[in-house]
Amino acid sequence: MKILTANRLADGEAVWFAKDGSWAESIDVSDVVADKDKDGEARLEAIGKAAFENNAVVDVNLIDVDVVDGVIVPQRLREKIRAAGPTNRTDLGKQARPEASHAA
Repeated sequence: MKILTANRLADGEAVWFAKDGSWAESIDVSDVVADKDKDGEARLEAIGKAAFENNAVVDVNLIDVDVVDGVIVPQRLREKIRAAGPTNRTDLGKQARPEASHAA
């Protein structure tokens, strides 16, 4: 499975393209496409390219995820950290927020 991620240009916040068409600060609402769904991947890539060209986001990437019991879990450690926050300070980053991400 794949999702689209980037960093918001205005403040550098890690964001994910959401099902509702917005860029969300939580990975939990990501628009997920199945592996080998080339049309879905192409759609997400086009959305990312347009957002980059409009100076909304930078570092746009499709990333591999698993969905475990309805929870989106990035496969790579880098993406797990981006979804949750710094590994040495759990009182900072997304994991410190009341609506903490389940990604880490």
